[in-house]
Amino acid sequence: MIDMSRLTWLLGEPVATGQLKANPEDFIVEEDLGFEPDGEGEHLLVRIRKNGCNTQFVAEQLARFAKVHPRDVSYAGLKDRHAVTEQWFCLHLPGKADPDLSQFDLEGCEVVRASRHRKKMRIGTLKGNAFTLVLRQISDIANVEARLEKITQQGVPNYFGTQRFGRGGNNLVQAKRWATNEARPKERAKRSFYLSASRSAMFNIVASQRLAEGTVRQPMLGDALQLSGRGSWFVAKAEEFESLQPRVESGELLVTAPLPGDGPLGTLEDAEAFEQTCLSDQMDLLSLLKRERVEPARRAIMLQPLQMQWQRWDDVTLELKFWLPAGSYATSVVRELMNLDEADADITE
Repeated sequence: MIDMSRLTWLLGEPVATGQLKANPEDFIVEEDLGFEPDGEGEHLLVRIRKNGCNTQFVAEQLARFAKVHPRDVSYAGLKDRHAVTEQWFCLHLPGKADPDLSQFDLEGCEVVRASRHRKKMRIGTLKGNAFTLVLRQISDIANVEARLEKITQQGVPNYFGTQRFGRGGNNLVQAKRWATNEARPKERAKRSFYLSASRSAMFNIVASQRLAEGTVRQPMLGDALQLSGRGSWFVAKAEEFESLQPRVESGELLVTAPLPGDGPLGTLEDAEAFEQTCLSDQMDLLSLLKRERVEPARRAIMLQPLQMQWQRWDDVTLELKFWLPAGSYATSVVRELMNLDEADADITE
């Protein structure tokens, strides 16, 4: 199991301690699809504010209410049960009238709005999430504010949070059992979780080592570089290497780390050798990903929170707001600010 406490901090290990999610209202997530519903079509998008309910449970209850099969209700990403979250659900209702959502009665849930849409909403169909967090019992609030100033300029490591690996790291434990043929998961969903945990753990390993060596803003020959705000990437070749350096230093280009699969890591030369060394003791998991034909990908090592603002409520309490792109974790931001109990985790895909 990967130990998050051993991953490298950008700003060094925090000196402050504090509490996150003393209650669900201290952790608010608002999903941002990046588009407005069409207003017509065979799909009904329903935005729900929920507290104390997990995403899959709400989807099942919506299906029952609308009298459709559970597979006809989809969503863009999972949101934590122990938080106040707003997210969209998509009901496939071809040739059917809209259900009377004013009659949808589920404890902890409130329908915010609903509108028709032409396309089905699938996992990952979102631009990002806006967060409002309340950090409490902060032992050194001045230090936290100083770190916030630096994060506004430098960003944070784009680590996958502990929740990616399941309770107690169980997803990764089971992935390793699967990889060594001790046990094969029968459920498709579990297989997906275990494969995802494997890739995420290896990304964290490579990203942590780049941070430890201070090379997240210094490209290596053969690095896979991503244009900030974009998903595509290209390899840093010798003939253009000198011109790429200032673009990486400025944050215009981001150094990536691998999400391994059945294929090359994506890097070449020095960068490829570096990544292979980092992952040299992960051969079982690498073989599993290859065997399961998982498509390889890349992910930026650094993450820049946007729209950051904060204010003190008192000498030990601070409200923090920011926006993150899809697939990033709010706990990766908080991790750079203060030491938390591992139970303080959000699920935001």
